Amino acid sequence: MAFEPETALGQERPVKNDKWINEHMLSLDDVIWKELHGGYRIPYDVSIALRSMRDGIDVWDELWNELHHQGDVGVASYAAVPQIVSIAAAATTRDWNFYGLLATIEVERHRKSNPALPAWLKADYDSAWVRTSALALTDLGLETDSTTIQAILGVVALAKGELKLGAMLSNLDASELDEMLEEQFAWSETYDEQGR
Repeated sequence: MAFEPETALGQERPVKNDKWINEHMLSLDDVIWKELHGGYRIPYDVSIALRSMRDGIDVWDELWNELHHQGDVGVASYAAVPQIVSIAAAATTRDWNFYGLLATIEVERHRKSNPALPAWLKADYDSAWVRTSALALTDLGLETDSTTIQAILGVVALAKGELKLGAMLSNLDASELDEMLEEQFAWSETYDEQGR
């Protein structure tokens, strides 16, 4: 499933603006955060880390550790996505952590052992992914770091509904890429990376 702007009567509507998204997504003050499970399958109140992130504190390590654990994600992971996107959209730059974590959550959301995306969260989650796709395409033109570029490409594939391609791009490390290119294309013998 690709994340597309909502349509009505076959007409595409514009993506909801930032003010609408911020007013309608799950508030960081909502008590439900305390009940949602993260990657360890126990309650994890991610709103605390998200408030810190909003205040400019680097909480990426905590989010990576708590929202995803060995392929497991939970409803707290899904609920965090719209807030992470809102916070990251307000930042002047975004790095691989933003794109990598969102891609990981989206890929693992499809794992059969993980919970389904709740109906009450679907609209916010889908809107966040539409917004993420737009951010990714903007950042792709500015980015020079290969890790971030790869994470962005994974997100773009996922946003277009290409789950397998997005999973591959998001999870492939440099040595695996080199090995695959050698096996499939005899890369070092066939191609000149330095240009002509």
